Amino acid sequence: MRIVTPVTRRRIVCGVLVLVTIVCGLVWRMAPLGLPAILVKYGGSALWAVMVYWLVAFLLPRKEPRSLGLLAAVVAVAVECFKLYRSPGLDPFRLTLAGKLLLGRVFSLRDIAVYWLAIVVVASLDAFVVARAKSGRKQVRSLRSE
Repeated sequence: MRIVTPVTRRRIVCGVLVLVTIVCGLVWRMAPLGLPAILVKYGGSALWAVMVYWLVAFLLPRKEPRSLGLLAAVVAVAVECFKLYRSPGLDPFRLTLAGKLLLGRVFSLRDIAVYWLAIVVVASLDAFVVARAKSGRKQVRSLRSE
């Protein structure tokens, strides 16, 4: 029988959350949900930032949510600033669906604000869940020792 370690469990959960967030983001941006354009735009940006957070958490499952949030915020800003870079090879990719979804086309300080807000929210939720899981494990250990 193989026992799943907490790190492996965390990585699995984060990987699933990356996939779920991608699906939600694609539906949010592409399905005719009848949402106002501003919600489609910034909701999609928020979901993209959440996906970045879960991807960072997947890659670094031992890190605390605060560290993950800071790193995800840096990655999000770097990708946003990368929109300022133009090249003959990259610009045609930015016009494709994959390019629009992954890199975007136009630099926006508002997008950065949305990314940071979304990352603060998801990192806070993650910290809450991680803290509850740790306290649950401590209770189980204390019950076993009695």
